[in-house]
Amino acid sequence: MKKTALALLLAFTLVPAASFAQFSIRIGPPPRQSERRSPRPERGYVWIGGYQSYDGDRYVWTPGRWERPPQQRQRWVAPKWVHRGDHWELREGHWR
Repeated sequence: MKKTALALLLAFTLVPAASFAQFSIRIGPPPRQSERRSPRPERGYVWIGGYQSYDGDRYVWTPGRWERPPQQRQRWVAPKWVHRGDHWELREGHWR
């Protein structure tokens, strides 16, 4: 019983860490594409610009979109590729 409880405690401790994992590859991303914003659907929506994602085989453009912040006064922090030594890491976009 103690082993099971310890295993569950460890599993719950590691779950949040998995959500902060970053994806890394050795090939840098292509230049950012230009995109046209569609009209804002309603007041309160924020434009989230498109970005280059990686599908395991190649870079793929993820188009921008309008989205309502989860809470008032939050702002969108855009995803970005960061060069670290011999690889590139994608820092996921998120609301702050």
